Amino acid sequence: MRFGVLGPVTAWTDAGEPVTIQGLKVRALLADLLVHEGRPVPADRLIDDLWGTQLPGNPAGTLSAKVSQLRRAFEDAEAGSRELVRSGPAGYSIAVDKTSYDALLFADRVSRGELTEALGLWRGPAYADFADESFVETAVARLTEQRLAALERADVPIDELSALVAEHPLREGLRAAQMRALYRAGRQTEALDSFEELRRLLADELGLDPSPPLVALQQSILTQELPHARSNLPAQRTDLIGRSDAVSSIGAALSSSRLVTLTGPGGVGKTRLALATAASVAERFADGVVLVELAAVTPATLSVRDALTDAVQAALDLRDSSGPAETVVARLAAVMGTRLLLLDNCEQVIAEVADLVDELLAAAPHLRVLATSREPLNLAGEAVWAVPPLEVPLAGADAVAECSAVQLFVARAAAASQGFTLTADNVADVAVLCRRLDGIPLALELAATRVRALGIRGLVARLDDRFRLLATGHRGAAPRQQTLQAMIDWSWELLAPDEQAVLRRLAVQADGGTAEAAAAVCAEPDVLEVLIRLVDRSLVVPVHGVDGPRYRLLESVAAYCVEKLRAADELESVQQRHLEYYVELAESAELHGAEQNSWLRLLDADAANLRTALDRAVATGQSDLAERLVDAMAWYWFLRGRTAEAVRSLDAVPGSARAGVWRTGFLYVQADRRAGAERERWLETADARGQWWVAFASSDVGELVTGQVLLERSLKTFETDGDQWGAAAVLLARAKHAHVQSDLDALRADASESERIFRGLGDAWGTLQATSWLGAAAELAGDFAEAARLHQECAQIAEGLELWPEVAGALGMLGWTQVRQGEYTAARAQAERALRLAADQGQRPVQALAEIVLAFSARRMGELGEAELRLRALIAAARAQDEPALYLSMVLEELGFVLELQGDAAAALELHRESFEVSEAYGSVRGLCGALEGLAGAAADKSVAAQLLGAAAAARAAGEHLIASTELDDLTRAVAAAREALGERAYDEAYARGGALTPRQAFDLLYE
Repeated sequence: MRFGVLGPVTAWTDAGEPVTIQGLKVRALLADLLVHEGRPVPADRLIDDLWGTQLPGNPAGTLSAKVSQLRRAFEDAEAGSRELVRSGPAGYSIAVDKTSYDALLFADRVSRGELTEALGLWRGPAYADFADESFVETAVARLTEQRLAALERADVPIDELSALVAEHPLREGLRAAQMRALYRAGRQTEALDSFEELRRLLADELGLDPSPPLVALQQSILTQELPHARSNLPAQRTDLIGRSDAVSSIGAALSSSRLVTLTGPGGVGKTRLALATAASVAERFADGVVLVELAAVTPATLSVRDALTDAVQAALDLRDSSGPAETVVARLAAVMGTRLLLLDNCEQVIAEVADLVDELLAAAPHLRVLATSREPLNLAGEAVWAVPPLEVPLAGADAVAECSAVQLFVARAAAASQGFTLTADNVADVAVLCRRLDGIPLALELAATRVRALGIRGLVARLDDRFRLLATGHRGAAPRQQTLQAMIDWSWELLAPDEQAVLRRLAVQADGGTAEAAAAVCAEPDVLEVLIRLVDRSLVVPVHGVDGPRYRLLESVAAYCVEKLRAADELESVQQRHLEYYVELAESAELHGAEQNSWLRLLDADAANLRTALDRAVATGQSDLAERLVDAMAWYWFLRGRTAEAVRSLDAVPGSARAGVWRTGFLYVQADRRAGAERERWLETADARGQWWVAFASSDVGELVTGQVLLERSLKTFETDGDQWGAAAVLLARAKHAHVQSDLDALRADASESERIFRGLGDAWGTLQATSWLGAAAELAGDFAEAARLHQECAQIAEGLELWPEVAGALGMLGWTQVRQGEYTAARAQAERALRLAADQGQRPVQALAEIVLAFSARRMGELGEAELRLRALIAAARAQDEPALYLSMVLEELGFVLELQGDAAAALELHRESFEVSEAYGSVRGLCGALEGLAGAAADKSVAAQLLGAAAAARAAGEHLIASTELDDLTRAVAAAREALGERAYDEAYARGGALTPRQAFDLLYE
């Protein structure tokens, strides 16, 4: 349903059919509701508006009846429209918006400069059939004023303007529009006569003179200097790439704001975008669009103000006029009419431009200004539109060709070098080029001119010397746009000395930093104010960070500023301050406790700066700072799964004992053969936390005995020192050992106490580790639902911390639990995600867990070939380690079952034998039971098989090692084969004899 009041009050269906509304009072009710534009109207107010002093017998009931009649009229015209008239505690209202109500649509179109379309909505005087009613009086006056203001700005025929002037003879805006229209039609005398008529009327009726802008307009007509509607926008030689959304957005901003300023760094394309936008909105401006180029106006100009007004007059094709500044501005304002003024390159005289624009906007009500500048004009009502660089492809992203920076470069390179296209061979180099040039259009276009001579790979190889590389541009371009150096020089020369000092010192920051970092590196305690000015000047880019704003330089600006640092002989001192600040930052990080999450994110944000600091410490031989930095960062690297980075960084300080201990643990995490030798070298120097770290990291590769000794030793120290975190960490490692040994009571006790301590400390990593072992305890006890819940909780905690190695581990454990539940499809899904994450993070133990889940699921789903391949790969990897991996016994057992099912009992028997020996070495009773059951299924002597089964059952019962329902098939198969071969009685007797044997005694029966 649509409604109209710009003429007689009317309603239409969506199909455009008029709605019949019977009864004057019902139509008046509709008018009254529309006056309030959807706001509730109290019943008392409606009654007073509709009946005044001549009230019906039951006013409230009568009003309710009229509302019902209005609703019925809507419903009869269009099903579902009854609900448009609403009632509530505040009164009655009608549901309208700018798409359904012409008064709102008119205001919206006017605000967007669509004057012709807006005026076309009028069908006559507002509320024409209720114009005498007092309740519409204010709305009629408001809408009429809006219409007249729009008519003053629109391109209206002379006859219609003359009629409006006759109707509103004292309205100066209409008179000015009529005078301009008459002058442009060659009717200069009539235009001047109209002015004289207004002057007489004002003097006779109000005792006033015409306003200065109207007087200036008269003078422009007398001297024949009034510019015609015109546009001096230059034709563009190339297509605008990647900016269509920006053109629309800026065009919308010009609808709602009379001043829009495009800001951004040099070369980002402000001028090109402003020209495209101005061309796209030109039809909104009856008096044209005019470009005023201000690059030639500099602070060195004798009179900047005169130079600015001269530039505007020249663009308008007016003769120069001298006289007081205010007179010149009044004359300019008088001839603006409904015009868009595009002021390009304002930054070098920003204060003077701001003053002029402020005065013009105040004196010319229908003028709009689009400005380009490297900083805002800072005027009231200014809409600042920061022009971003073009979109660059992210490292490792696939959709390179879709990025606007790539599209621009390829288009310009193809124009410069015939036949150049984006191919599989050059796409990676193009992506690097676009990233390193920050998506700045000018830099990309300059680079494109070099493709023919150097090729794309040659361009990328020379980017470290980018200012020489991009030293020639297109002839005809402005000098500041011909080279990369000139582009940045233009901005640099406009800076104050303190701004230059801060900007060049920021160049040592790798990928930006906080205001605190800038203060330390720049040695400027009040650096924030300078940073704000540099952001305004588009030389520093503010980036939202977890710790508040961060400030970075574009790569080309940073390279330029490094040279400025060298020229100022500051490079070494600033780099040293950078190194010392980031060492102190790393050492202050609270990675154990309640602040863990926030510090992880802070260190993430500064990862590049921390790497740069370490590189400098090593390169300059500052081993003490390098040692402090790697010691502070090692736990962060572990939590984030950056083991390769950790080993590389720790390798850089080879003589450090502390670094050596950390390195030992990381080598164990990587399953590196060198770990054992490193342990022997450094372990004696380790403190309690270092000993714990080595024991914890080595527990996945079978170092249980040595690890237990280290854990007990470190625990005593932690308890003596009151180190709760250390004590809880020891309990974590002990829980892991208890799980390997299938000691359910110890596992529960240590995991529960560890979880209690870590929760008290607020340490999320420790909490999820302990929770994971509680899940493992639930799985051992056969409570798979609880185990799955706990592992899912761990995954959620880890995701919240963005600890992707822990996410992978939790998903792997969840998948293993689902295997034991028989949910194989779900288990595979969890394992596949865990495998991807673990591979990305270089977490080999977790990769192995995920492969185990996939292999076990495959066998149980009948995919014996896949299961065999995965299991053999796992076994090969485990055997390649100096110490067998903990998972070796279970994958040997599983492969034995696969081969048994494939009919190779001899090979299966050998695998189960090895599984038994590995489990025995680890003290894993559960592993021994599984191996005995596997041996029983593959053994040829079924009397021995029955005794193996009896021994396994007795060991399971003694240790409460439950067997999952999904494991019963293997056991049932072994039992059935033995029973069939021996008979019930002989089987039971052999089974009973086996129940009296230890697992080792039963195992030895096979080899007597």
